[in-house]
Amino acid sequence: MKILVPVKRVIDYNVKVRVKPDNSGVELANVKMAMNPFDEIAVEQALRIKEASQAEEVIAISIGPQESQDTIRTALAMGADRGILVKTEHDIEPLAVAKILKSIVEKETPELVILGKQAIDDDCNQTGQMLSAFLNWPQTTFVSNLELKDKNLLSVREVDGGLEHMECSLPAIVTVDLRLNEPRYASLPNIMKAKRKPLEEISPSDLGVDTNKRLEVIKVEDPPSREAGMILGSVDELVDKLKNEAKVI
Repeated sequence: MKILVPVKRVIDYNVKVRVKPDNSGVELANVKMAMNPFDEIAVEQALRIKEASQAEEVIAISIGPQESQDTIRTALAMGADRGILVKTEHDIEPLAVAKILKSIVEKETPELVILGKQAIDDDCNQTGQMLSAFLNWPQTTFVSNLELKDKNLLSVREVDGGLEHMECSLPAIVTVDLRLNEPRYASLPNIMKAKRKPLEEISPSDLGVDTNKRLEVIKVEDPPSREAGMILGSVDELVDKLKNEAKVI
């Protein structure tokens, strides 16, 4: 069984994001980039399935600029077998990403695609669901526990009311959430080995996918500064302010 794991290059989650002076987006120049944290969890889960002898190959794929090779190499250093870079110099929207992944799935024929539930840069949370619709495959999303048993996926999802237990057949789409696992660190020997692992480069046009933008960012702003709190002398004063100033009661 093959497992396909899409990985995205994003601003490192430890870095404070700065808005450009013209409010056209966020500053990416001279900013530390890293693999999307949810995608790290997806890679780790794919590797654990392989280590349990339930898969033969893990393929990491990234869609983005040439620098996205570094993200793929990180996945290869963790233990993925080979990588695919779909090279493009502009941002790709989730719909186009799902179409690209559909073409890759049809070419590589994996039985399982594991994605992070969302990327921390745009927080769209759409790609996995769209890919499931394009392929007409079952999906299980926001997974915090996953088990492969007799060609079926047993998963646990965290929902508002508690935990939801699901079972679906392969092939399938899985999007992963926190608490599923703790991603491993790549060792130095594995980082060196990753440089020799195969990495294929293609373009969206090779796959016949239109990546023209359908959405336009009008403006990007920093969130408003948090106002200072106040200490009130009595419950009556609190109720008065909630009623007459905040107007929430």
